[in-house]
Amino acid sequence: MAVTGSTLVLAAPPAPPVPPVPPVPARVLPRPPRTPGPLAPYRRLFALPGTRGFTAGNLLARLPMGMFGISAVMMIAGQRGSYALAGAVSATGLAATALVGPWTARLIDRHGQAKIAVPATLIAVLGSLSLVVCVRTGAPAWTLFASYAATATTPNIGGMSRARWTHLLRGDAGAHHTAMSFEQAADELCFMLGPVLAAFLCSVVLPEAGTLTAAALLLTGMLVFTSCRATQPPVKAATRHGSPLRALGPLLPLFFATGVVFGSMEIASIAHLDALGLGAASGPVLALQAAGSCAAGLLYGTMRPLGLRTCLVLMAAAMALPWLAAGTGSLFPLACALLLAGMATAPTMVTAMSRVHALIPEGRLNEGMTLAVTAIFAGISLGAATAGNLVDRLGPATAYALPAAAAVLALAATKVVPVFSTRDVP
Repeated sequence: MAVTGSTLVLAAPPAPPVPPVPPVPARVLPRPPRTPGPLAPYRRLFALPGTRGFTAGNLLARLPMGMFGISAVMMIAGQRGSYALAGAVSATGLAATALVGPWTARLIDRHGQAKIAVPATLIAVLGSLSLVVCVRTGAPAWTLFASYAATATTPNIGGMSRARWTHLLRGDAGAHHTAMSFEQAADELCFMLGPVLAAFLCSVVLPEAGTLTAAALLLTGMLVFTSCRATQPPVKAATRHGSPLRALGPLLPLFFATGVVFGSMEIASIAHLDALGLGAASGPVLALQAAGSCAAGLLYGTMRPLGLRTCLVLMAAAMALPWLAAGTGSLFPLACALLLAGMATAPTMVTAMSRVHALIPEGRLNEGMTLAVTAIFAGISLGAATAGNLVDRLGPATAYALPAAAAVLALAATKVVPVFSTRDVP
């Protein structure tokens, strides 16, 4: 209340001070969920603990698989001046691998990857070094055969890696399919880059550089791979009646026929391009075929798996394309046909390898994978030799009929073998 002159004024009491309003924090909106892309299955795959480490070692150790053969041939032929000797030594190594490989794989299944793979790799590396020394010093020819035969103890790194994925992804068929697709793409990538790297090292650096580099990569990669103990599958006692050879018997003809496709296609392509006066294009064209298979393998890993018979139908149809394209006498149609043929092989291999995982007895997986790979290599050897004879007798264009016929035979096997009536994925 206040008095102003003769006027009595009633005034309201002063308002209490208004407390300061705290600033409103900026609203943090939740991040929108990432839209699943084509690589989402692979991101989930490599988000698992330990998978990146053993995959890095796997790729390092796998690259030499595409280097050793051509490195040995170029080194021996360059130093001794005999492709016949070089080819004989290389063939001896393949034969020794076919005999020793399954035994090495059986020991790995029985005693563990780290305990067996590292000593076996050391023996193989010493064999490679012995080959280099014997070639360089002019040692007798028999020492070359003995040295290169020692490399047969090289573990099947692809089989060991697939065994780890199977152990980690047990019960998840979709992720397992993605992992098998990645492994097939890795195979194609290494067999595409390995020969190119080996040829460069042997021709530009030293004749021995390819073999020495391959040995160093193999040992380094295997040490990295086996050091990842957390992802190593446990050792399990194998059942007495669980023979991988008996379980895979129905599938081995299919792997053998697929190997014939690989070996004959390569020889026919090299000979045909050479006959056209395009021999320099052989490397890029074959690399394009391998790149198509690699890309198709990665893409197939993001898709729902197909049945094995469906994959074989697609492969048989695709293998006829190079035969037809060879009749045009042009490079572009042949390159496109080989690209499509390469893309058709990856789904077949992925699905067939998944059947191996479904059929093989527990505790013998690496041995079973090695038997499958051995059948493929045997088919490659026969396919290459047969295609060479066809080139000499009937011409390179006719040799393209061999991979087409082998693919049809692989498809025909599914009609008579009862195992193919079951599911094609685990």
